[in-house]
This record gives sequence, C-alpha cells and structure tokens, in this order.
Amino acid sequence: MTEILLGTHTIKSHGVKVVKAHIHNWLILVILVVIDGLLNYVEPFHRFVGQEMMTDLKFPFHENTVPVLVVPVIAVLVPFIIFGVYYYLRKDIYDFHHAILGILYSILLSGVITDSIKDAVGRPRPNFFFRCFPDGKAVFDQVSGDVVCHGDAKIVKEGYKSFPSGHTSWSFAGLCFLSLYLSGKLRAFNRRGNVSKLCIVIFPVLAAVLVGISRVDDYWHHWTDVFSGALIGTSMAAFCYLQFFPCPHYEDGWAPHAYFKIIAERQSSESSESIIRFPNKNESNDIETQPM
Repeated sequence: MTEILLGTHTIKSHGVKVVKAHIHNWLILVILVVIDGLLNYVEPFHRFVGQEMMTDLKFPFHENTVPVLVVPVIAVLVPFIIFGVYYYLRKDIYDFHHAILGILYSILLSGVITDSIKDAVGRPRPNFFFRCFPDGKAVFDQVSGDVVCHGDAKIVKEGYKSFPSGHTSWSFAGLCFLSLYLSGKLRAFNRRGNVSKLCIVIFPVLAAVLVGISRVDDYWHHWTDVFSGALIGTSMAAFCYLQFFPCPHYEDGWAPHAYFKIIAERQSSESSESIIRFPNKNESNDIETQPM
C-alpha cells in the first residue's frame, strides 16, 4: 500500500485526540501500576525448606550484575528513544502513541503476572541459605523441620521470590516488543532476502537473553525461573504488539492498524464525493428529460 498521509498526524495536531480515544486504556494502565506496586508489598508464600533441601540453595549471595533500576532503562527507555526517533522522521502520532502504549502494557502485564506467581509459589532462590543464615549457622524447627531464619527480614522475603524471574520477564516484554516493532519498520520479512536486517532485529532479543543468563550466573534464579520469565515476557510482547500493529511479515506490517483505518475511511469518503459530483449517464439523462 502506498505510504500516504505521512506527516499529517502529529502530536500537535492529533495528540490530544488520540489520547482521549484511548483514555480508558491509560486508566487501566495506571491500575496495573498500582496492582504491581501492591504485589511487591505482599508477603510471599513461605514454602517449606528442610535441612536436606538446602543442598541446592547454598550458592553465594552477592549483588546483581544487572541492577533492578537498569532493567527499565534497557526495556523501556531505549525503546522509547527509538520510537521517538521514528516519530521525528515520519511524524505519525498513531505509530508513536500505540508503540508507547503497547510496550507499557506488555511490561506491566508481565510484571503483574510475574509478581502474582512469585507471591503464590514462594520458591526459594539458589542463594536462600545465606539470605536465611548470613552467619552460616543453620537453625531448623525441631518439630516441623522448617528453617528458622535469622537474617534481614527484607532479604529473607526476597529469598522466597525465585519463580519466575522478574528481570527476565520485564526484559523480554520490552525488548521483544521492540524487536517486533523494528521487524515491521525495516520490513525484515519482505521475502527479498535482506537477511542482514535480522542482525538489527535479533539484537534486542539477545540483550534480553543476556539479562536472563545473568540471573542464573548471579545465583538469584534457577534456570527454570528464567525460562518461565522469558516465556511470560515474550507472550505479552506478542499479544500487546498485535493489538496495535499487523504481523511484521505482512505487506502492511510497517504501520499501525490505525493508519490503514484512516486511509480506508478517506478513500471511502472520496469515493462517495465522486459519486455525488459525477452522477452516471442514465441519471443525467433522466434529469434532462424531466418536464418543467
């Protein structure tokens, strides 16, 4: 489809209109932020951890290779910058708005799902032993055989949040969305054999994979936690992207659904106007032969 109307829908001309049309989506987004925030205050389920189970939970406890605050930077801020650059070049508010709204939904839905499962499952992290017993002296209840932690309460609480990996789900939710977005804009799957474009498309996914690997290397997660987090993030990215954009391998996969809806409405309007302005020959003859 011919690329027309570019530069006619900007933040200044249509920004308020687009936001108002999606105000309900933004309100639900705020609710998701509140829910995810509350989930972080919920005390997770304290799964039974006996003395024999500690064998797989005695890995070293140290700081994250990828700090928590770095994840929003690579999964949200970097995509925002790319969306902004594309808007600067093409001046399409629909593309800009839908990309931002879509990626925020992808990340927040992943966050709510991930944190809900974390609190419900309560799986101990690989470094749980040294969270629970920072001095290395294990204490177990004489009756139940469960651990009696004497470490910092906040650190112990986080020790029960291994499954699934939040770092990984957030990274995949944001960066897989970005990968789909770039696939559409670059027409990476246009069947012309431009395989070099895949290097750009795959890079965000590789970054998300490396974040996931760091969680296992740091002994903050089991590999199954990371795999599950990646599955959640990728699924949300795909679902949210397809709400606003066609599949990247489609011929019209480079623009949002709203763009083609506008074109269809304009073509329909122009077609109606041409019929009114130029009646067919039979109608003209009928008008001429009508008696005065």
